Amino acid sequence: MTISSEWKRSRLAYAIGCVVAGTAFSVQAQDENTNDEANAEEAQERIQVTGSRIRTDGLDQAAPVEIILAEEAVSQGMVTLGDLLRASTVAAGSNQVTAAASTAFVTAGGTGTETLSLRGLGANRTLVLLNGRRIGPAGTRGQVSAFDLNIMPLSAVQQVEILKDGASSLYGSDAVAGVVNIITKQGDESNFNINTSQPTEAGGETLRINGTFGRSYDNGSFRVVADFNKINELAMGDREFFNCAQNYVFDPDTGARADTVDPRTGNFHCNDLLWGHVWIYDYASDSNVPGGALAQYDYDGDLGQYVPSFNDTANDPEDMRTPEGWFPVAYDQPSFGVANADHPFQDLESLSPEQEIGTLFATGEYWVSDTATLYGEVLLNRRKTTTNGYRQFWNYQYNENFFAGNSLSEGWTGAQWFSPTAITDHSGAEITVDYRRFVVGAEGYLGDWFWDINVQDSRSDGEYMNKIIYGDAIYDWNFSTGSCEGQTTSYRGVDCIDVPWLDPDFLAGNITGEVRDFLFGTETGNTIYDQRTFEAVITGDLWTWDAGTVGAAFGLSYQQDEIVDTPGEHTLNANTWGSSSAGITAGKANTRAIFGELSIPLLRDAPFAERLELTMSGRYTDVSSYGGDTTYKAAINWLIADGFRVRASQGTSFRSPALYELYLNNQSSFTTQRSVDPCINYQQQFEDGNLAEIVRDNCAAEGLPGDFSGGAISVTVFSGGGAGQLEAETSTARTAGLVWIPEWTDFSASVDYFEIEIDGEVTLLSAGAIVYQCYASEDFENEPLCDQFFRNATDNRIEEVRGGYLNIASQVSRGVDFQLNYPLQTDYADFNFTYEHTVQLESSSQLFADSDVIDRVGEFGAPKHVGNFRAAMIKDDWELNWTARYIGSVSNHERYGLGDYRDDATLFGNPVRVVLASDAVIYHALSVTKEFRDEGLDVTLGVANIFDKEPPKASSIGGVTRLGNTAFYSQYDWLGRRVFLNLSYQF
Repeated sequence: MTISSEWKRSRLAYAIGCVVAGTAFSVQAQDENTNDEANAEEAQERIQVTGSRIRTDGLDQAAPVEIILAEEAVSQGMVTLGDLLRASTVAAGSNQVTAAASTAFVTAGGTGTETLSLRGLGANRTLVLLNGRRIGPAGTRGQVSAFDLNIMPLSAVQQVEILKDGASSLYGSDAVAGVVNIITKQGDESNFNINTSQPTEAGGETLRINGTFGRSYDNGSFRVVADFNKINELAMGDREFFNCAQNYVFDPDTGARADTVDPRTGNFHCNDLLWGHVWIYDYASDSNVPGGALAQYDYDGDLGQYVPSFNDTANDPEDMRTPEGWFPVAYDQPSFGVANADHPFQDLESLSPEQEIGTLFATGEYWVSDTATLYGEVLLNRRKTTTNGYRQFWNYQYNENFFAGNSLSEGWTGAQWFSPTAITDHSGAEITVDYRRFVVGAEGYLGDWFWDINVQDSRSDGEYMNKIIYGDAIYDWNFSTGSCEGQTTSYRGVDCIDVPWLDPDFLAGNITGEVRDFLFGTETGNTIYDQRTFEAVITGDLWTWDAGTVGAAFGLSYQQDEIVDTPGEHTLNANTWGSSSAGITAGKANTRAIFGELSIPLLRDAPFAERLELTMSGRYTDVSSYGGDTTYKAAINWLIADGFRVRASQGTSFRSPALYELYLNNQSSFTTQRSVDPCINYQQQFEDGNLAEIVRDNCAAEGLPGDFSGGAISVTVFSGGGAGQLEAETSTARTAGLVWIPEWTDFSASVDYFEIEIDGEVTLLSAGAIVYQCYASEDFENEPLCDQFFRNATDNRIEEVRGGYLNIASQVSRGVDFQLNYPLQTDYADFNFTYEHTVQLESSSQLFADSDVIDRVGEFGAPKHVGNFRAAMIKDDWELNWTARYIGSVSNHERYGLGDYRDDATLFGNPVRVVLASDAVIYHALSVTKEFRDEGLDVTLGVANIFDKEPPKASSIGGVTRLGNTAFYSQYDWLGRRVFLNLSYQF
């Protein structure tokens, strides 16, 4: 079966019209003055549109709904459903969890997961439906609660409807920010597709092979889709802007780069992860160890040209002496320039992981009678994600003659003890997630009323294998006095091996044989998330009066969620070095709800009111793990005249804490003092312009000296679920919009204002955020976050930080959506032009009622402006598509300046100008499609990121999240220019 040009025109026009109007208004729906037209309206097929439970003709929907066709991904070179949805302006204005982000940070759902957050309010506040029914979450580890977009392949999807409004009263508690309804393909179309994308630089290549087969019969229909998607790893070394992190600062007078230079290469110093160093804790009264210095071995034999050795400056017994070849580094700018911080392991680290995703999807229906239909869906998915990494690890030991001494520290003398810090490529993971979902339901008519009853059962079963360092291989022997031969480890009970901590080869990552086997291993954890739902809905007309027909929908639902996360053996028993220990996370919740919706026509064919309708909905929800509450929504749909329509709504939401927010088992982890404590050397930080005055003052009020050096031993961080303490989130969502569809032209436009305010938002604060917010508080003496950590009485180091989930005061998202559409037919060709744009007015949060409101609009990760422009030309068998994706300018300078627009800082005491901003970025994609009708073949060839736009660069000073030299946010393209090809054979 081939697709005609006429059908292409109609489906593209339909898609663009839906994207712009959001409600698929048409001219026919605006002139209904005669009985014949009213009868014709009654005869139209009734459908259910996302945003309402009432089945209507779909032509006068009040809610703002964006419709995106899956085929748009093909014309833009997008590979996954996540790629397509993140490009929508309702998502592009906020940082999203991608597979790449999951390798760089700990993310809910585990490594490889891709989720969607509408309006930046979080994936667990965005409800995802499949064909109008819930689809359960997937992922690994204890923080699973959101749908993983990897589960649903583009080949099975016809379109996606995004309701850009809160809808908890209709769909349940997690529809706070909106609803995403994935609608699968229907009809008799069958095809086989091959899609490939090849960046012009190696890394990130993709290959997708899929086939779909559908048939309709006299008493039913079915469709089967099989899809395999292979995404190659993008490693850090594959892109120049990731593989050498520099200061990226400038001279304030000349504008020239003012970065530290590595004199060994003559290039700017690469400062990724320090490796192969011995950290020094100095107790000498008049020491030859420069403040903050690290000991580095002279691997290349040339360090003596740049810095003096320890032995050259040692004069008395307390001074530090070492075996030959060790030099102090990283204590001032010249010595920082020769500090090793760019290991070859870094280039092999996964930025975007390798993924293999296989999916089988089947759907079918059987028409039992003219008034009843049975239907079902089966979805089977396996995702395998592989990551590679590298890491530091260290122990603590005495030198040869200090305190008890250590015979293994031969040649290291003086009043010091050490922390030798090695590097290893024994880091990474392999994750396999098996997902299955079954749906069985029946629908039909009872008189004039339509009913639908269905059950859904989904299970995510994920295994996560991690490369670990055994805790008992290191912790057992800290501060030992000599060889451990003849002893066994405390947990594994294996014979101890003397680790050559001060051997330069070992510190450089050359770890082999029995030492490697003694230190390193693997473990596998398992996460199972089950979700079962039952839902029954009935909808129909209550009565008819002069203004029209009063429609109604009523329903009830039952949902059961259960999570069991069992970490690996060594994590369970706190025998992993430098990683979190965790117990088994297990929790269950049952959710019961009843809901109803009314659509009430108020006016029709009146002056300034061709049609005026009121829609109201309400829902009562009871969650076994928390309690119950009521939500409501009211909306006005007002067709004024001449194609002008006003729509407005207000609704409330109630979200009980997710299972992991309640039941996440207590976890302990370790982090460095410098990553947590803002009071370390706070006076110099303030003078350098890197610390707020209030933080300096509060550190001083704590009794800490201005040159406080911090503790030597790591901070222990505890976190866990908040069962018994957390309260449910409540929220209010408001929208108001204007739609214009003039009768005299095909042009259409809409503008919608949105405002969502969440009270009591559940969040997890990091250890660093807890401590910093304490010292940044205006009411330091009474700040509750200051009770979440304590300092050691002896050396004032932060000993423990107790985190966990808590309710913060509020989060607000406000903005305006614009959408324009203009289809144009000429004698030469048919054209379609669309533009959508979102202006974020506010994206703020407040920690506590008396805390400052922090608004991040206009900063990295939250651009004020995002937009998409699409142009299509269709002529005979050819189709040309051009897309321009716009990311507005951003700046973190005000945040860095704490209220002042300034960009000056200091680097090693020298004034420098930092870059914490980016101009607007536009990514262009161009493709051409040729249809070979007789052969049943479509060929699409295109280029994405045509101008090979790199992510914006930012300075290391100022708090912009970076990877390499670039700002690390999901809005930006990390792959670069790529050529894509799609071959589709219809049969």
